[in-house]
Amino acid sequence: MVSRGQFLMDMIDTSKDMGKGMLSMYKNLTVYILPATCSHSYRWRRPKALSRSAAVILARPSTTGFMLRRGRLRFDYARLNADNQLSVYFVFQFDGTERGVFIRDFWGRVFENKWQLFSFTMGMFARPFGYEVNLASADRESPERGRMSQLLMKTERDLGAMVSFEPRRKDHPLRHFKLDVGLFNGPGLSSPADYDSYKDLIARASIKPYALSKSISITAGLSLLNGGFLQNTRYTYREGETNGIKTFLPDSSLSNINTKAPRRYAGADVQIKFKHHYGYTELRAEYWQGTQTATAATTETPAALLTEPSYTRKFNGAFIYLLHNIVNVHHQLGIKYDWYDPNTRVSAGDIGQPGSNLSATDIKYSTLELGYIYYINDNLKLMLWYDMIKNENTQLAGYTSDLKDDIFTCRLQFRF
Repeated sequence: MVSRGQFLMDMIDTSKDMGKGMLSMYKNLTVYILPATCSHSYRWRRPKALSRSAAVILARPSTTGFMLRRGRLRFDYARLNADNQLSVYFVFQFDGTERGVFIRDFWGRVFENKWQLFSFTMGMFARPFGYEVNLASADRESPERGRMSQLLMKTERDLGAMVSFEPRRKDHPLRHFKLDVGLFNGPGLSSPADYDSYKDLIARASIKPYALSKSISITAGLSLLNGGFLQNTRYTYREGETNGIKTFLPDSSLSNINTKAPRRYAGADVQIKFKHHYGYTELRAEYWQGTQTATAATTETPAALLTEPSYTRKFNGAFIYLLHNIVNVHHQLGIKYDWYDPNTRVSAGDIGQPGSNLSATDIKYSTLELGYIYYINDNLKLMLWYDMIKNENTQLAGYTSDLKDDIFTCRLQFRF
């Protein structure tokens, strides 16, 4: 409840009872373990709530419902060498709910043990970009990730290979530093197969928890994604102006075919944790900006080769958390604010203006979330969370005022 949250690519946390059990088996050189997470939710939403508003999975016209949000079972295998050093680590995880069964992780990692500096990972695993994307759902305080990461990093994972620099010796001068660099297909798990030869280069440099004093610690990171996908048609649209009106300008040159439609992101994040009498107070802040190519209807990374025109937009967004224990470490209050502006080159008044082809896809959304988490024990927690979602007031029909799209989530999460 008070230790650092697990990242999706982390190994089992040996500060927990389950991890301690692994340590007791290390003498056998081979370790198998089966952690699991199960999240049961009741959700209420306003009638206008969209599918990307806190990942609502309620069929219209239903505004309330019970759901199994996640049902994860993970198989971990670890192999130690004769010197009791970790040499191989393998993970397989699937997610089973009323909507079906899906693979979530399927990767292996090999460790270099001469200098104890490097490791190599290959398979289906989390993209090393940002903090919130990589924070495991079982440890994240809010029920869902922010709107921006749900659209740009759908399902968080992709197929690829990664090299990591992470000193494992406790006396190494760079023991608090980590660098991950990987090549990934790009579409993620939303696509059944890679549809072009372009790859995403993703890198993250981070500082692991570092004590500034007895009661204050800090972590931070910088992330970069440089990628794109095949431009399959001659038609592409980019932001511009016509007679003083901001709009998308078409480019129908035949030379566009087989070029690279760009996806370039940059991000920075910092997390500061304060220890006090009741537990901890933590402030997290993360900011992304960049270029995203998708379609007129969405900014989500395409799951298949486009047969329609592509649209390239500049975007930015952020996630900000304030978490505070009250009474003791079993009770926690949370405030989260996130925004996603899919088209930073236009303002609210430009959208829906006569003569412009801007659409609802270009509207900026911000969400203020308030929540309470009760950590009943190490295996069970209760979450009560309310999302207040705001959209820009535009000139576009249906979006001239704020939509009634707030969401309430009550979730009971089991973990063992």
